[in-house]
Amino acid sequence: MSDTEIYEVYAIKYARHERTAELNFMDPPDIHGGSMPIDYFVWVARSANRTFVIDTGFSAETAARRGREIIRCPAQSLSLVGIDASAVQDVIISHLHYDHVGNFDLFPACTFHLQDAEMAYATGRFMRHRHFRTPFDVDHVTGMVREVYKGRVQFHDGDAELAPGFSLHRIGGHTAGLQAVRVHTQRGWVVLASDASHLYANMQRENPYPIIFKVDEMLEGYNKLRELADSEDHIIPGHDPLVMDYYPAPAADVEGIVVRLDVAPSKG
Repeated sequence: MSDTEIYEVYAIKYARHERTAELNFMDPPDIHGGSMPIDYFVWVARSANRTFVIDTGFSAETAARRGREIIRCPAQSLSLVGIDASAVQDVIISHLHYDHVGNFDLFPACTFHLQDAEMAYATGRFMRHRHFRTPFDVDHVTGMVREVYKGRVQFHDGDAELAPGFSLHRIGGHTAGLQAVRVHTQRGWVVLASDASHLYANMQRENPYPIIFKVDEMLEGYNKLRELADSEDHIIPGHDPLVMDYYPAPAADVEGIVVRLDVAPSKG
């Protein structure tokens, strides 16, 4: 553990979607019509020696086409924590859904880290089915294939340590190759779940978000997240607005935009 680095971890909110609660659960709760919006984030993990960006968000064009409210460009928003997207060396793509891999072209210097299973899924037979292909944008998928041919994609087959204190873990479930990120911080091991759990409530109630490839992997994934993290308070869901309430902004001028995840949450 002595050579394990300590990372600062940030969530940057870049978009929002107003919706009702029944859209967020496989088994809708008995609160039909109740508002339960979701937020969209990109994440940053930074140590003294390495910087990793996790996911790249979506563009204004995609937001307009899919009826989402975009607040700011995710790539440009990295400057709020002192990062220039054009100079980033490592980008983790948790999975290839439109809201996690758009804007990849704004990261010209990086290596993209992706699971083998995710590329096979996004380019294979399951995309014949509307349920599975709707959350993908074909231009993003073909664009990532082009990045493969440029030698800019590093594939992973399951769990992988990229640096001391920073590792990837295939969860699956939501997509075939969804991966979470485990990061060593000053408060212990934090897990960025991405869409392994969209909301705190998905995992707490064992009631998954309804876009699912394999239900069994989704449910077992909750256990894996718990095994990887120091506690449930160390697990960060992928789309929950509560993240912005529980964690502090690093500075007053980014209140409501950026929060630090390497400090303990405050839940009132």
